Parts: sequence; structure tokens; C-alpha cells
Amino acid sequence: MKKLLAIICFVFFITACSVDSEIKPILKKDDVLEIIPQGWPQPSYNFNNNPLTIEGFTLGRTLFYDPILSADNAISCGSCHQQFAAFSHSGHDVSHGIDGLLGTRNAPAIQNINWNSSFMHDGGILNIEVMPLAPITNPVEMNENMPHLISKLSVSAKYKQLFKEAFGDEQINSQRIFKAITQFMGTLYSYNSKYDRVKSGKENFTSTEATGYELFTQKCVSCHTEPLFTDHSFRNIGLKVNDLYNDSGRAHITGNPSDKFKFKTPSLRNVEKTGPYMHDGRFTSLNQCLDHYVFGINNSNTLDPLLTNGIFLTNQNKSDILVFLKTLTDNQFLTDKRFSDPN
Repeated sequence: MKKLLAIICFVFFITACSVDSEIKPILKKDDVLEIIPQGWPQPSYNFNNNPLTIEGFTLGRTLFYDPILSADNAISCGSCHQQFAAFSHSGHDVSHGIDGLLGTRNAPAIQNINWNSSFMHDGGILNIEVMPLAPITNPVEMNENMPHLISKLSVSAKYKQLFKEAFGDEQINSQRIFKAITQFMGTLYSYNSKYDRVKSGKENFTSTEATGYELFTQKCVSCHTEPLFTDHSFRNIGLKVNDLYNDSGRAHITGNPSDKFKFKTPSLRNVEKTGPYMHDGRFTSLNQCLDHYVFGINNSNTLDPLLTNGIFLTNQNKSDILVFLKTLTDNQFLTDKRFSDPN
């Protein structure tokens, strides 16, 4: 009996100390790279002062999905920015924060944001590395403050190890938090849609997609400029003021009456998946969005001149454009395991 127990203990010891050959690193070196797709402009942000590493990306990814960033440890960045919806908030007109509180704006998609020179619907944030501060401290989103967040992270053995791996020591501060999250968000590249494959000569549009693309370039490309499908400008597109929020848009930041009711032009990449639409999520379908441009324009002093007479589209035109817009869906991006919740 003693001999049997000794054998069992020896086998357990050997098994416990051996390396499981099935356990492999989650990420490889080539999984975390700065990318500028062919034909794209230079991004506004690069990683020269925030060198991309697997460890930094891993820390940022972990923080992005961890509700520890909120005051009640219940809401994470990933709560309102869901991968399958191109990191927008699927089915929610406005953001939902702690204690079930509602924000006043729709959570925008997070994709290709290195090309942004400003952030949020009103452009009130000018640097990607401080962008997370707004939702973290917003009283109806995460309602946390940085000193308290740092204290929570500093007593976590997991985070002390992650910060050491990413930055060389266990020190946790706001700069490191934001740089790590930026490494994750800044590598959320979407450039593998059918549209991209057509442009690179790997596929062809169907006849309907081609017709929709032609219409799009005639009717929509002035604001939704290729290849990012946004011109990053702020425009009043004639939406009736939502009395519930009375949101003045860009004017909220600049104080300039000429910016009243102007909001940032969103990218249309993955637009099939990012509904509901507009800054307050008022439209639940892309067809409703097109209908707005055809017969829903509300005139005002700051209305974009391009929309003075609306946009003429027949029902067939709208149908063709919608077919084209689906070619902007990047399923590889929407399902890439590198960007999923690791917690």
C-alpha cells in the first residue's frame, strides 16, 4: 500500500511539474502590429511614443473588458463596445451605465480610430490616449475616479504582474493605464471587408453591389470618404432636435453658434452591424437613415449646404445602396479572437 501511494505521489509530482504541451501563448509577435493598409492615408496617431508590445496589448485588452474600471465594478468598456457590433452598443439607443443610468448619446463604434484627430460625437477629446478618461469618470457611465481606480488595481496581484510585464515594474498610474488601453483600441483595425477585397482585386462586386457603389459615390461619398468612409468633419445633417436631450452637438464644445447641432461624421465601415444609428440612436435601421436624407431633412441655420434639398433616391436606389453597404462588413474583424474578452 505504501509503495502504491509512493507511485501515485511520484506521478502527481511529475505531472504537476511538467509543461502541458497543449498550452500555447495566446498571442504571437505578429499578432500585435501597427498596420496602415495599402492606399490608406497616414494615421493621426502612431505608436512612436507608445511602443506596441504583446504585453502592453494584453494589459490594455484586459483593462478594456474589466468592470473594475467602474465605481461599482459592474460596467466595463466592453459593456457598451461589443466586438460583434464593431465595438458599438448593439440595440441600445444611448449608453447604459452604472445603476442602470442612461447616457444621452449612442456609443460609437471603435475601429480604425488611429485616423481620428478628435473623438466622441462632438469632438471634445483630441487625443486617443486620454479618450478612456471620459467614460471612466462620467457619472452616468462608469462614475469612477482615477485615484480610486489606481488603488483598486494596485492591490491586485494579477494587475501588478500585468503592469510589470508591460512596463518593466509594478508601478500603476493613469498614464500607463491609458497607454495600455490605447495599444488595444488602436489596433482594432477593420480593413478586410468584401469592399476591401474588391479594391485589391481579389473579388468582384455583384451587379447590384456595383450599382449601389456607383450610387454611393454619387450621393454619399462627399461626407463618407473612402477608404475610411468618413471625412472626420462635423455636420448638421438636418435631424430634428430630440427634446429629451436637447443636444447642441459640436457647439457644446466650441461655444460657437455656427456649430449648433453639428455631429461628427461616423465611419460606415461595418455599418450593417452598428445600429441603432445617429448620435442619439433614433433610427433602428439603415433604411430609416436613407429615408431621412430623402424626405426627413429639418432645415436650420447650420444645416449642411449639401443637404439643403435633401438627397434624391428612388426606392430601387436605396435598395442598391443598402446592398453595397453590406460589403463594408468585416467579419474577420468582428470575430477576431485577439479582440475578444479575455477575462
